[in-house]
Amino acid sequence: MRLSEFDFDLPERLIAIRPARPRSSSRLLVATKRDCIDAHAIDLPDHLRPGDRLVLNDTRVIPARLTGTRRRTGETGETRARVEATLLEPCVDGTWEALLKPLKRVREGEVIEFSKYLSAVVEGRGDATACLGFNLKGPDFDAALAEAGAMPLPPYIENKRPADDLDRQDYQAIWARESGAVAAPTASLHFDQALLARLDRAGIDRSFVTLHVGAGTFLPVKSDDISDHRMHAERGVIPEAAAREIMETRESGGRIIPVGTTALRLLESAAGADGTIRPWKGSTEIFITPGYRFRISDALMTNFHLPRSTLIMLVSAFMGVDRIRKIYVHAIAQEYRFFSYGDASLLLREK
Repeated sequence: MRLSEFDFDLPERLIAIRPARPRSSSRLLVATKRDCIDAHAIDLPDHLRPGDRLVLNDTRVIPARLTGTRRRTGETGETRARVEATLLEPCVDGTWEALLKPLKRVREGEVIEFSKYLSAVVEGRGDATACLGFNLKGPDFDAALAEAGAMPLPPYIENKRPADDLDRQDYQAIWARESGAVAAPTASLHFDQALLARLDRAGIDRSFVTLHVGAGTFLPVKSDDISDHRMHAERGVIPEAAAREIMETRESGGRIIPVGTTALRLLESAAGADGTIRPWKGSTEIFITPGYRFRISDALMTNFHLPRSTLIMLVSAFMGVDRIRKIYVHAIAQEYRFFSYGDASLLLREK
């Protein structure tokens, strides 16, 4: 398929730069193969059945955006330059892979100071990323990063405003606990205690899995033939308890409903051809496009995605290309808010 098949025009006014407050007051477009129903996130239990199971991603976003200073001594004395870093993922040797700006002006062996307590040595440099060795490890590193770092908001928000203290809570699911993501599983951002309480009363079960969302989620698809695109690997875990709960729900006739494309991609990566889920740990590069046969996911709660992105391709695979086009036409006409801080959709597939 061609990249142009996943393009659409979106008015800029519909790109959300702040979330709804309270979280569950955000709008929810409930879509089947035939109908579109306008609702709100707090109404989610009304569109599910007792015994259904939501699968939630409990990854925690780290304040991965850092601004520092690189010092260099030359014939004319010391010079300083500003360096921006976005941490991508930890390496097995304890260093971090990071995006640096400007990458080409940073040399191996140089020290970047991010705060009074946090600094890093540039231990290697590739074509697109660098390897940073920080002066702190473990809890000391976490504390210094929390003080010096900012939340890594998507480019379409950062182009309009810088990250601030509100984003430290807004850009984090209320159940986030496993640190490691550099982007939020944004479908989770619609849930608050009021919605969880309504789900409990309605008999909707939930299980937790972990997929650490990487910065690759924001990278554009550049290949005109989408089959040439390669996804970045992301680390994930399906615990034994979650695997058991998911299989029990399937056996009892309940539906498996991932909250967010990250949870869906993890489940589909781990599921056997017969839909069996077992405890799983590893990395996934799964790229879901139209024609994919879903093994475990019966429905999907997700935000509205960027044109020409891997995520619009995923939801097109889930509901069908033509159906997603009509759903997005409805969402734009009804002025739903789009992208990470925007509204949500509940996509229900009929078997």
